[in-house]
Amino acid sequence: MRTTIRAALLCAGLVSMPALAAPAVLWEKVWSYDHAAGNAAGQKAEIPAYDPLNDTLWVAGVAGVDVLNARTGALIRHIDLSALGDVNSVAIRNGVAAVAIAAPDHTQPGVVQLFNSNTFAAAERIQVGALPDMVTFTPDGSRLLVANEGERAVMTDPSSTDPAGSVSVIDMSSRTVVATAGFAGVAGSDSVRLFPGKTAAVDLEPEYIAVSPDGSKAYVSLQEANAVGILDLATNTFTEVKSLGTKDYSLPGQGIDPSDKDGSVAVRTVPVKGMYMPDTIATYVAGGQTYLVTANEGDTRDEDVRIKDKSVQLDPSIFPDAAELKKDENIGRLTISPFDGLNANGEHEALYSYGSRSFSIRDANGDLVFDSGDDFERLLGERFPDIFDDGRSDNKGPEPEGLALMDVGGRMLAFIGFERTLEKLATAVIAIYDITDPLQSSFLDFIVSPGDLAPEGLVAFSRDGGYFLAVSSEGSDTTSLFRINLVPEPGGVALVLTALGLLGVIRRKR
Repeated sequence: MRTTIRAALLCAGLVSMPALAAPAVLWEKVWSYDHAAGNAAGQKAEIPAYDPLNDTLWVAGVAGVDVLNARTGALIRHIDLSALGDVNSVAIRNGVAAVAIAAPDHTQPGVVQLFNSNTFAAAERIQVGALPDMVTFTPDGSRLLVANEGERAVMTDPSSTDPAGSVSVIDMSSRTVVATAGFAGVAGSDSVRLFPGKTAAVDLEPEYIAVSPDGSKAYVSLQEANAVGILDLATNTFTEVKSLGTKDYSLPGQGIDPSDKDGSVAVRTVPVKGMYMPDTIATYVAGGQTYLVTANEGDTRDEDVRIKDKSVQLDPSIFPDAAELKKDENIGRLTISPFDGLNANGEHEALYSYGSRSFSIRDANGDLVFDSGDDFERLLGERFPDIFDDGRSDNKGPEPEGLALMDVGGRMLAFIGFERTLEKLATAVIAIYDITDPLQSSFLDFIVSPGDLAPEGLVAFSRDGGYFLAVSSEGSDTTSLFRINLVPEPGGVALVLTALGLLGVIRRKR
């Protein structure tokens, strides 16, 4: 019987295929909650976390946390934390909710406030580093990791107070900080992008943390440095800081729309390199290997300049057409780094812009295995030109920021939220990719959600056999829940039916 089936599959041309054709994705909005209408002064919508024990969503939003019924979207409780500072992040594991709160003076130590996620009772309050921007549990829930960004007091003033960035490691059995991992002397830390006159210990600013599925390592995005730090969770120390390199926009399939003054969505190749600079990152396992997924938003400390600025001098041996390039309709308005890519004469021999307008997949060593290329701008411009924000083309484009991964019926899906779409239409966009095979990742669809704007945080979860994505959008101060389903592509179904039909023919001949 096994030989007969194989013969049928061979006739249908299926045996050589590792899997059926990529599936189609179906999505629908289940509910949406307006946090601004919840009568809690200053409450925003930024980072959601799902509590499976109580089927609730906790949404961190500056003034406090809104706890929502995950089935209906109804507000269960608002927890006011405004007296402590700005609420930046929330994570939940084993009935414990951890909320990261920056001090009113962001250069001073912040805190993590723990809660019982069932009763909402406040528990321990734990002091951590300056500007705790993100918090996450290890897979077994034994430790809590806090990204202390340590931003300087005044972005435009390098001499202002600049606390060291770090990661706090909290032991959940004792509920105390057992280690604070910094960057002084870490391998590779002095060879990544640092601001002039700054050391790695002070300049590196942890943005987001993703823990490997086996709990052995944590990957920490260092956005402004265009790097990732690798934290060994056996020793609670950083072992390496890895530069993420750059993306060459002059290559086919890697272009961008570089101008807000060209009158259209015009994705094209240009002589510029993009620094990936991811915000949200996540990990997953494929083929027994750990992979890192990054949403490559890009960020500045307000140091950026335009290519057309008089201060930007282009090396004539590399850019003989500098005058043409500096025109508004070309790349003149594109914002770049003023100090990266300079030669000994202070001329730009390379142009480096912020973010890569894409998402990427890297192996456990940080080496690139997949990038979405020009998909985001090109596909959005083709399918939804009315909500493409061409006014951001000269900056960082759609700014992919939020990211969530979820296994849906045996396929690993990545959801990437765009912070920038046309504001006046108030419509959020989330790209969906099948990343089951990292090297063959493919675009599936866009979630397009009127009434939501600027997705900041995404969390994916399954419940009762269903698959869901919760999205908190800071532009609209809304949290929306989407149901996600996969269906085989018609071509894949046809191939299966063909195989079964051929099997029937073979069996009849016997």
